[in-house]
Amino acid sequence: MQTNPVKSYPKPDLDKARYLDRMAALITGVVFITVGLMRRIKFDTGVDFDFLPPVIAVLNTLVAVSLIVAVYHVRRKDIINHRKYISVAMVLSALFQVCYVVYHFTTPETTYCRQDWTRGLYYALLISHIILAGISLPFILFTFVRGYTYQVKAHTRLARWVFPIWLYVAVSGPLCYLMLKPCYI
Repeated sequence: MQTNPVKSYPKPDLDKARYLDRMAALITGVVFITVGLMRRIKFDTGVDFDFLPPVIAVLNTLVAVSLIVAVYHVRRKDIINHRKYISVAMVLSALFQVCYVVYHFTTPETTYCRQDWTRGLYYALLISHIILAGISLPFILFTFVRGYTYQVKAHTRLARWVFPIWLYVAVSGPLCYLMLKPCYI
């Protein structure tokens, strides 16, 4: 049974897409610069942000759940709910990014403390998470723009490979947190 099927899509809004593509490129640049600086610059705010790592992990977990639910809806051709859950994933990702940057600008790095076989696993997971998060960011934004502006074929082509990478990043982040949790002082 299909719920909320879209009979036909509105005409693609290419002017809006061009504007949003520029915004996506700008956001990507700002995020890359910010992430690059947060390891070099630390601010003493007088506020203890040690509560943020579990919040960040929960936000990433909720992104993963939202993505899975969004795909469930698109496979049922329930585009209205698909768009809602993708929007939720985007908002949660933005909240994640804010918390992540605040934490890393204000708190010293926590290094992995165990010296057993899990160390290699942790770093493999962490490195793949970081690389894929960086690579996928602009593509997530461009895929969202294609869907938002009703460029359905382009959106579908991008989403087929962006979705699994985004899902991997959203799942591997909390796994890294759970492995690192015993190391927080």
